[in-house]
Amino acid sequence: MNADAHMFSEPDEGRDAGTTVFSAKSASIGYSQTPVLTGITLSLSPGHALALIGPNGSGKTTLMRALLGSAQVISGEVSCPLDFLGYVPQNSDIDLSFPISVRQVVEMGMYPKAKLLHPLSREQKEAVSAALEQIGLVERSRERFGTLSGGQRQRVLVARALVAEPRLVLLDEPFNGLDEPNREALLSLISQAKAQGTAFMISTHDYRVATEVCDESLIVAGRQVAYGPTSQVFRPEIINEAFGGIHNV
Repeated sequence: MNADAHMFSEPDEGRDAGTTVFSAKSASIGYSQTPVLTGITLSLSPGHALALIGPNGSGKTTLMRALLGSAQVISGEVSCPLDFLGYVPQNSDIDLSFPISVRQVVEMGMYPKAKLLHPLSREQKEAVSAALEQIGLVERSRERFGTLSGGQRQRVLVARALVAEPRLVLLDEPFNGLDEPNREALLSLISQAKAQGTAFMISTHDYRVATEVCDESLIVAGRQVAYGPTSQVFRPEIINEAFGGIHNV
């Protein structure tokens, strides 16, 4: 951890290692032995959401990529003892012109648990139906995914990430471009999943998201600037340190 980082809680305070879904200790993360993000020390428990805040190019996506296995942990420790990890990228990984239905997109989230070359089980199909009902798109489940609005597509992608009941879901800028109704629907979806024990790491520039749904915040700027309860981390001097004095809390 950087000596000058602001720490408002100990990462392992009150947490059993068996219930922590993600932890890092003095981790440096990057590519080809070149660090992009340094001094990362934190932990995340089931049912908690962590806001990942920082300017563009500060290392937010790199941290997520380390959990996904596409970025390198150069030094320190990163532990993510997960049965399954959910992920919603910043840009949709589905070609909007591709003829795939809304239901089929959500079903894709079950593939890691499905038997090879076997159809989904009855229980898995019921879980998909429940996910569609939860996001309010049952009536549009047979329509082509590309015909939905941007906000509706985002809700479908989050449902895809949640349907197999992962312990941790990574959301990369999930609220970009959403209107208020879709924003509120997505916040509600995250809150419901948290209540069921799912943890979230949410990369966002939306401070409202952090204060409304995230228990803790990690602020980065190529290094760990601050970590702790959101109410304590969101101070003008800390935000200005990360963003160079151009943002207001």
